[in-house]
Amino acid sequence: MPNLTNMTCPKSEKDQVFVAVYSVVFIFGLILNLTALVVFFRNSKSRSHTTVYMIHLAFADIILVCTLPVRIYYHGGLGVPSPTICEFAGVILLSNMYSSILLLTCISLDRCVAVCFPMSSRVREGRKKAWCVCLGIWILTITTSLLIYFQEKQNNQENKNNITCFSDFPRISTQKPALVSTLIVGFGMPLTVMIASSWALIRAISKSTAVQTSNLVDSGKIKRMIITNLAIFLFCFLPYHVILVLFVDYKNSCSLLKAYQYSLMIACLNAMLDPMAYYFTTETFRKKKMTSKLCAKNGN
Repeated sequence: MPNLTNMTCPKSEKDQVFVAVYSVVFIFGLILNLTALVVFFRNSKSRSHTTVYMIHLAFADIILVCTLPVRIYYHGGLGVPSPTICEFAGVILLSNMYSSILLLTCISLDRCVAVCFPMSSRVREGRKKAWCVCLGIWILTITTSLLIYFQEKQNNQENKNNITCFSDFPRISTQKPALVSTLIVGFGMPLTVMIASSWALIRAISKSTAVQTSNLVDSGKIKRMIITNLAIFLFCFLPYHVILVLFVDYKNSCSLLKAYQYSLMIACLNAMLDPMAYYFTTETFRKKKMTSKLCAKNGN
């Protein structure tokens, strides 16, 4: 079986699909996230705890999309960037992808507890620590990124003749310690929390007679938003993590390496889709205090 670190696969001079998708994500992701930040900061007086997570999510997405021009340059056949640029752009992209995953999880959980436990003083106090949670997420992802960056740099120095930038085999990500921690902490736990939060929120809304009969709250719209957000999360991030697992058994597959590149491209779509979630979340939960009162009034 070929050595993973020495595996090279053919690359066409131009990959139009990657160029097109990354260009669209870069343009719209940058515009939509910057617009979201402007809106959030202009409405600072009515800023909720959930909005704190959304602001940090917008920053994470902006940093992610700012790495895409390097990929556009590479996949457009314009040349191969220096190893340092490739390493840095790759690590920054993955770091902010996981920042986005964790922040999306926090938004889902915060929304859930706000509606399901509106009268709990402990929950209210806990939600005020949103900025501390965001700080913890940044520290975790930045620290992990630096460790990965220096390890990747060391590996590339040992394999100077096999560096092909973004067509490289994901050595660090597929090592067992990194893979296990990624699947559990980076994806498994967030996915579990999101599914549980979504189920609890839908259940609370369905059981509340006040919400069902009130004209102030569109329960159907809320449920559709919850399901849509969860579907977007799965669509963007599930393929990438499934491919990482498949690499364990199919280590010398060029087809799988191509699938990995496509799955990473799909994951980047989330940076463009997140602002839509901002809109629906703020619009649907704009009367969240009223929703909470209605739920509390009915013992939900």
